[in-house]
Amino acid sequence: MYGIQSWGDTLRLLVELSATAAFALSGLMEAARKRLDAVGVCVVAFLTAFGGGTLRDLLLDQRPFFWVQHTEMLWGVLVLCVIAMLFMRQRHFEVTEKAILWPDALGLGLFTATGVHHALQALMPGVVAVLMGLITGVFGGVLRDMVCNEIPTAFKDHRPYAVCAFAGGWTYVGLWTFDAPGWLALLGCLVVTVGLRALALWRNWQLPAWRA
Repeated sequence: MYGIQSWGDTLRLLVELSATAAFALSGLMEAARKRLDAVGVCVVAFLTAFGGGTLRDLLLDQRPFFWVQHTEMLWGVLVLCVIAMLFMRQRHFEVTEKAILWPDALGLGLFTATGVHHALQALMPGVVAVLMGLITGVFGGVLRDMVCNEIPTAFKDHRPYAVCAFAGGWTYVGLWTFDAPGWLALLGCLVVTVGLRALALWRNWQLPAWRA
């Protein structure tokens, strides 16, 4: 039993590391597109990577914060920023808004899954767990866009974004309720969230917009 639990904890840590890397990448790409300097790129990448998880930990009253408990995430994001900046400068890589959408979609799915899991582990009701997943997955991108002087993608894109995280969160809660293995619940949440977001981008699905 200990081995299974240890394996599950390792899997969740890997998912959180992957989510942090994906969101950090989307943050530094947006900062590079806005022509920020090296400090600005690092700040935006860190805010994007850690903003949603920090707010989740605050709301769930969990200490230490996840990035304090795993300082390797801080070093990883810093190294990623340095490598990405060097690569983009040497290759004269031109960042487009479309390129940012894909690491952002992956980070959305991964962080939604970890947010739901943390809330369920804290014995929160299903609806609260889904909202914690939504906050974890969306808030980092909101901070990224606000710092870069943009209306957050989650609010203006019209293609389903937070809705995808909401659906993925309920997938996790449903599988958890029926005592599915933790890895299956995590995978289900990831597939639904990222899959719906990818379909929305590919098929250009639109949510109803406010009409004057």
